[in-house]
Amino acid sequence: MSRTTFILPVVVLLVAAALSAIFIVDERQKVLVLQFGQIKDVKEDPGLGFKVPVIQQVVRYDDRILSIDTRPLEVTPLDDRRLVVDAFARYRIEDVIRFRQAVGVGGVRSAESRLEQILNAMTREVLGSVNSNEILSVDRAALMERIREGASNESENLGLEIVDVRLKRTDLPEQNLEATFARMRAEREREAADEIARGKEAATRIRAQADRTQVELVSEAEKEANIVRGEADARRNAIFAEAFGQDEEFFEFYRSLAAYEKALQGQNSSMVISPESEFFKYLKSQSGTAGAPAAQ
Repeated sequence: MSRTTFILPVVVLLVAAALSAIFIVDERQKVLVLQFGQIKDVKEDPGLGFKVPVIQQVVRYDDRILSIDTRPLEVTPLDDRRLVVDAFARYRIEDVIRFRQAVGVGGVRSAESRLEQILNAMTREVLGSVNSNEILSVDRAALMERIREGASNESENLGLEIVDVRLKRTDLPEQNLEATFARMRAEREREAADEIARGKEAATRIRAQADRTQVELVSEAEKEANIVRGEADARRNAIFAEAFGQDEEFFEFYRSLAAYEKALQGQNSSMVISPESEFFKYLKSQSGTAGAPAAQ
């Protein structure tokens, strides 16, 4: 009975020791086997692993792609137009041994703190070498790639691989927004004033052209009217001359009738004239001729 009592605890201890010597490596993890803080083995493939119980310990690290969001950072581009930049990066632990040597027991938290410093430094360096218009444009993939390449070179000492870097937000500081909006308003007002001035200039030019065209048209019309009027007067005079040449008496009679018509207009026309005047010679003639006076 006493022998069984002695053997059973020993068996339990041996089983516990055997179980503690076995560990499972997940496919999403990388595992280090440490002995008194020194790296003794690396397990990157999924499956079972073995270690010395009590003396050795297992440290697990995530082998998936991780992400880190940097805090808002103020940068100054070449045109001295300050911007607030908010970025994030995706990374993974590439060399788990170098990672352990670099961060020690701090793990991922310590690595991300140092990685954020690297990203901030590279962001300032890259964005400080270009104008703000390039940063604010939608086509800024080249800038993000430059930041990723620069950060990758620095992060190799941490055993990390930078997969991607993205700029989430690039805005002006709050204190600069109002001044920027004022400049934008002033620029738009200046453009509007230029457009109005150009419109007035064009209107004046068109109005002057229209006035000149009007004067030319009126002058040309008056010229043609005078020509037509002169031709009509000449034609009329020719007809009168022809009629005068055919019958001088009739022509005299016609002119006298026209003079009577003009002189005796209105209801109370009165004339002070000598009865012997030549004006009434046809009225005093019985035959309608100027040579035969009317009977008394």
